[in-house]
Amino acid sequence: MTPTRWLRLEGAAELVLASWVYARMGASWYLFAALFLGPDVSMLGYLAGPRVGAWCYNTVHTYAAALSLVAVGVALRRPMAVSIALIWCAHISFDRMVGFGLKSPESFRATHLGVIGRAG
Repeated sequence: MTPTRWLRLEGAAELVLASWVYARMGASWYLFAALFLGPDVSMLGYLAGPRVGAWCYNTVHTYAAALSLVAVGVALRRPMAVSIALIWCAHISFDRMVGFGLKSPESFRATHLGVIGRAG
């Protein structure tokens, strides 16, 4: 199996884990559905060019901030913060599972998981 396939499989496992923890919390699936695509708003950064767009996208599509929000939510006993962070993690995991990786500043299509989309 190629490294890219391993990374996509890892994304699937992370999606299952984030969704399972979310379900165990008893949080609203309506909230999950409403916020699941929220991180993709970061793609608006591409209106300012590929370098800014990649920075915006990559900042929102890494686990660092989402897992920090989990930690803060747990520490402060804020279940809504944990719920939002788990939805965020699920989104990132879904993107990895389907092959949407972190973006290169040269092109939206160039990611750490390979080139996305159809060849020109």
